[in-house]
Amino acid sequence: MSNGGTKTVTEVVEELKSEVIEFVSTRFAMLEAEFDEKVQWFKMAAPLLSVGVILLGTAWLLSTGFLVCMIAQAFAPNPWAWAIAFLVVAALYTIMGGVAAYLAWRQLKEKGVKPERTLRVLKQDTMWLQREAKTQL
Repeated sequence: MSNGGTKTVTEVVEELKSEVIEFVSTRFAMLEAEFDEKVQWFKMAAPLLSVGVILLGTAWLLSTGFLVCMIAQAFAPNPWAWAIAFLVVAALYTIMGGVAAYLAWRQLKEKGVKPERTLRVLKQDTMWLQREAKTQL
């Protein structure tokens, strides 16, 4: 029942419902399209990434072996030269790893892990929907 160009409450609610459904489905379609795009990229990059990780791991192990050999040569006449060399390298890696972990932890605490931008957009969308609902009623 229409009364001279104004909408009934039922019509407004139905219109609002359809707009919300369209809004949510559009956001979901955007998310799905972006996710599919990223999955396709990852499928192409994964083999190359695997080869890179294997080669870098091998280089790391060889460099560590070289470092241990160099330190062992510095303690050459000592029968404990190899043990000392391994201990020195282990201590060095422990210090470097601890510093890196501390810095990463500090950054995570400072920046947080919440998706701030997405939450801000969703909050803006919620406020827009509330304003639209108030103007429609």
